[in-house]
Amino acid sequence: MDIVKMEALLRLSSTLLLVLTACLVGFDTQTKVIFLSTVRKATFRDLNALMALVCIDSVAAAYNLLQLLRCFVSCSFKANQMQSYLCLAWVCFLLDQATVYLVVATNSAALAASFLAITGASNLQWMKLCDKYTRFCIQIGGALLCGYAASLSLALISILSGYSLFRLYSPKRFFLLKAR
Repeated sequence: MDIVKMEALLRLSSTLLLVLTACLVGFDTQTKVIFLSTVRKATFRDLNALMALVCIDSVAAAYNLLQLLRCFVSCSFKANQMQSYLCLAWVCFLLDQATVYLVVATNSAALAASFLAITGASNLQWMKLCDKYTRFCIQIGGALLCGYAASLSLALISILSGYSLFRLYSPKRFFLLKAR
């Protein structure tokens, strides 16, 4: 399989996983009656880490859609014409690296905040939220699983992006050696 086609397939899968993660977290709500007339609704806005997860995953999905369009355009060019796009390859590589790190960091922050919602913190007098909002917590757990699958897919994309960048450099050109 061609590298560009493999990259397009990985970008499509990571985009779908990122959108699924953002939708699962963003649309997840559960309402409980606490006292006779007091109603409490759990949403992703209750934890700042979940809000950041929705925002970062949405931006990362949009970025991957733009890169997917670039993959479709670059399929029409021949490999020897891509030598002139060295600057574009560097930009794509650096943006892919930043995307991976941001998505992994926000997923890890959301996992830490969710773990605190599961276990509580008796020293800080924080109660366990997942005892009351079980469906909400299960759906967040599924979303985090999708988020880490998207992170793995983005890491593979980053590896392919690095390979596509560094294959443009030849050892003779890099070390300024001339053929004898």
